[in-house]
Amino acid sequence: MCAESTAPSSLKGKVALVTGGTGSIGWACAKQLAEAGCHVALVDLDLGRCEELAAQLPTKSIGVAFDVSSEPAVVAGVASISERLGGVDILVNVAGILSNNKCFETSAEEWRKVHAVNYDGAFFLSKACLPHMVAQGWGRVVNLSSWAWKSGGLTAGTAYSASKAALVGLTFSLARQFAADGVTVNGVAPCYVMSPMIMEQLSAEKRAELLQTIPVHRFCTPEECAHTVGFLASPLSGFITGEIVDMNGGFQMD
Repeated sequence: MCAESTAPSSLKGKVALVTGGTGSIGWACAKQLAEAGCHVALVDLDLGRCEELAAQLPTKSIGVAFDVSSEPAVVAGVASISERLGGVDILVNVAGILSNNKCFETSAEEWRKVHAVNYDGAFFLSKACLPHMVAQGWGRVVNLSSWAWKSGGLTAGTAYSASKAALVGLTFSLARQFAADGVTVNGVAPCYVMSPMIMEQLSAEKRAELLQTIPVHRFCTPEECAHTVGFLASPLSGFITGEIVDMNGGFQMD
């Protein structure tokens, strides 16, 4: 006999926390979730910019600034969000930094910095937000990985590729642990998104070369990433957990 679903019928009134919220993908995700009725906590390092963008959203939303790589800062930040908006129902881990340096050019300092933001931050935030989700029997965690996790990084560096692979491992581990609690944990792995962080790292020649090798002959847009995040956050995605959705324009089919 099938258990009756306790999932909400919509996302209206849910609280969503989006890190990297002032970047192209984070901002697109914030808009997508706000348009679905969520109250959004837009998190990044620049408080003024976070508040400026949050004020543009159609729902009661706030801008909050803290360093995701610091667990004390994350704990304090999530507590502040919970006081102002309510407990976090949807966590979207977008915050990340890029490194193109390969193995021998990657210093220990760079390795730790990239992992601290890209990987540690997602763990600290999940740890801080999951208790509320478990207590209410419903929640969503969506992690922004990258195609680099499975390709080894065609143009991305060693630290970045490894950090995104570690994020996939975290996604699987949390999905397994919290599946019975009504919480799903999934990831999105885009390839070459039209964002400043990616595009500024590639020369015009390299971009032209890549466009010839991507079967759809274009780059991904932040809005396409946000649409996928919105689906994974929706009530109707409740039977999907521990999955990584590839968005690579046919670059790698499996």
